[in-house]
Amino acid sequence: MDADYRTVLETLKSLHGSTMLGHLGDDDPWQTLIATILSARSRDETTEVVARNLFRLFPDCKSLAGANVRRIEKLIKKTGFYKTKARRIIQVSRILIERHNGQVPNDMDALLALPGVGRKTASCVLVYAFGKAAIPVDTHVHRISNRLGWVKTKTPEQTEESLRRLTDEKDWVVINDLLVFHGKNICKPVRPLCSICSIEPYCAKIIGHQSGKVQKKR
Repeated sequence: MDADYRTVLETLKSLHGSTMLGHLGDDDPWQTLIATILSARSRDETTEVVARNLFRLFPDCKSLAGANVRRIEKLIKKTGFYKTKARRIIQVSRILIERHNGQVPNDMDALLALPGVGRKTASCVLVYAFGKAAIPVDTHVHRISNRLGWVKTKTPEQTEESLRRLTDEKDWVVINDLLVFHGKNICKPVRPLCSICSIEPYCAKIIGHQSGKVQKKR
C-alpha cells in the first residue's frame, strides 16, 4: 500500500465515526438481509425509504414469507428490478423458516447458500447485524481502495480478495462503513472534493474535477 491503511481509517474515524461505528452488529439480521437484497442497483436513499415502508407492513420473516408477490412488487417498485426482487425476498424468507427456524445464519457459507445472496450481501449481514469480521465491497469501497492505491483491481470481488490479504481481520468490520460514508460525501465518483479531503495526502491519484478522469500524482 502507498500509505498505512490504518492511518487512513483512523483519520476517517475521527471525522465520520458517528455514522454507524458505535453500533455495528446491532441491526436486525433479517431486515439487514432483505434491505441489502433490495439495494442492488438502487440508490441508498431510495432503498431506505422502500425498506422502511416494507418492514412497517411486513415486520418479520414469517409475515413476508406468506406475502402476495404482487403486493410486494408494488411496495418495492422504486428500487428497480422489482419483479425479481419481490420473488427473491419472499423465497429467502420461506427458506429461512424451512431450514433455519426463521433465523438468519451468521456464517458466510450458509448466507451464500441462500438464493440471490452474493458476497457483498452476506458480508453486510455479518458486519452490520452480527458485528463479525467481513469486508462488504460496493462501488464506494472499490473506487476509494483503488484511488488510494491500496489495490489495483477491476471488480469489487477482486477488491475484496485483495483487501482481505492486505488488511488485518480486526480492521475489516469498519472498512465498509467508513469508505461508504466518505465516498458519498467527499470521494465521489465524478468531481470528488479533493481540496477538502482529509485523506488526500495518502491518495495515490489525483482525480480531475471536471472530467472525472484519474491521473497519477506527479
